[in-house]
Amino acid sequence: MALKIGDKAPDFEVKNQNNETVKLSDFKGQKVVLYFYPKDNTPTCTTQACNIRDNYQQYTSKGIKVLGVSPDSAKKHQNFIKKFDLPFDLLVDDEKALNEAYGVWQEKQMYGKKYMGTVRTTFVIDENGVIENIIDNVKAKEHTDQILA
Repeated sequence: MALKIGDKAPDFEVKNQNNETVKLSDFKGQKVVLYFYPKDNTPTCTTQACNIRDNYQQYTSKGIKVLGVSPDSAKKHQNFIKKFDLPFDLLVDDEKALNEAYGVWQEKQMYGKKYMGTVRTTFVIDENGVIENIIDNVKAKEHTDQILA
């Protein structure tokens, strides 16, 4: 069943790039932007992450916690963060449990070939853990504008 605005966001407990446990419930009382992307160090994913980085002050000034999620390893996340000076955590979802809980692990198609992968999607979760917005037509260069609109 697909998640929709007004649904309770699925809680999770996963590791970040530093192998520290991160739970959605840790941020109760705080708005969370949970953005799913396919792969570290790819052009569109880098553009998206850097757009959030370049506008990060807008998030912190509103008390918003930003978390990126991909199936990449902690080591790949560490390299991505270091290379692009990302000020937010990236969550490791190598088992795809978080992707599946949020319904973003789906069949995709490229050059006529079908495969399973992460569909680029952002969830804005309110202070009570309820999904306030779902952005599934992500525009990497204007992502902050989409999120904060």
